[in-house]
Amino acid sequence: MTYVVTESCIRCKYTDCVDVCPVDCFREGPNFLVIDPDECIDCAVCVPECPVNAIYAEDDVPGDQQAYIQMNAELAGKWPSITKSKEPLPDADQWKDVKNKTQELIR
Repeated sequence: MTYVVTESCIRCKYTDCVDVCPVDCFREGPNFLVIDPDECIDCAVCVPECPVNAIYAEDDVPGDQQAYIQMNAELAGKWPSITKSKEPLPDADQWKDVKNKTQELIR
């Protein structure tokens, strides 16, 4: 099992989760983070750090977010590693409670 970043992260990209990851499994895209399933050690320390509740255990990903399991795996192979937190996107607070943001994802 691995952990998965879901839709709530899109256009927010809070990086609080990155600082606590003991194995540097996060990858950074233009407006979204993903977890590399080959690197994740299932420790769960990132889950409570996410201010938008975007991170789930793979077995607990909500039904309407299941596509993010494959999306994390795919994008983790393309995007660079992020190992230190950064400022969230400038308009993150405006997007944090928005639903149905998949079309906003920049690959």
